[in-house]
Amino acid sequence: MAHATKKPRRWHIAVFLAPAVLIYTAIMIIPLFSTLQLALYSEVENSQIFVGLQNFRALFGDPQWSDQFWNALKNNTWFFIVHMIVQNPIGILLAALLSSPRLRLRSFYRTAIFIPTILSFVIAGFAWKLILSPLWGVAPNLLDLVGLKSLFQPWLGKEAYALTTLALISVWQFVGIPMMLIYAALLSIPDELLEAAECDGITGMSQFWKVKLPLILPAIGIISILTFVGNFNAFDLIYATQGALAGPDFSTDILGTFMFRTFFGFQLQLGDPNLGAAIATAMFAIILIGVSIYLFGIQRRLRRYQF
Repeated sequence: MAHATKKPRRWHIAVFLAPAVLIYTAIMIIPLFSTLQLALYSEVENSQIFVGLQNFRALFGDPQWSDQFWNALKNNTWFFIVHMIVQNPIGILLAALLSSPRLRLRSFYRTAIFIPTILSFVIAGFAWKLILSPLWGVAPNLLDLVGLKSLFQPWLGKEAYALTTLALISVWQFVGIPMMLIYAALLSIPDELLEAAECDGITGMSQFWKVKLPLILPAIGIISILTFVGNFNAFDLIYATQGALAGPDFSTDILGTFMFRTFFGFQLQLGDPNLGAAIATAMFAIILIGVSIYLFGIQRRLRRYQF
């Protein structure tokens, strides 16, 4: 009997993957587990003492910390909701318009809409802070030109409007990302399907709703989960415009700014790396739960639309 030939071992796969795995482990996995470990300790007399879940009990139950945490979580949730109900629908609409072959200067519009995405958070935040300033900003004058100056408010200075205003600024900056992803998904739809739809009399917006939208649902799902992860990791824009105290009166405070103040300290508040690590761990848990719900609950239902 002939001996069965052994399958060659594919060592080249490990060789090619090794650099990426090592780099990812060094800058992501090890810091992640170090943060989780740090959250289980507390500093007592200049030494780290294992305290288990005590930091989390303080974070969720101690009024000194829990009020700030739940306020930051509520603000973070609203920040995410604004992006979901404003940014992503606008991105889908822009992608649908730009994918129309009848539209002229499509490349120019795509570039103009995507340019804010490559801007620094500091530049975008500082520019909008100047634009919306009631003293030297151009927003009051622009509204005055169209007879709507009475509608102007110091939106970044009022507790009721500041967070929503910052969320809309973030939408302006990053609407190009969902637009380009949906645009790429629309271009990947086979022409045969669209031609068949046209033969059945399905054209224009009806074609988008009945044919294109179901086919790009997987891309919309990916965009939604990227929006979720990105917004619950947000920090830069709030810090650049409102500072670490996330004023006015913590009305724009989100988990990122709360963690920054707690971990490093700010002004009269002393830094507590252990409690800051507990906040970072809570952020990680929230993101992990959201991503898991999408991967195991939603993505499976969207797979039937993929080619």
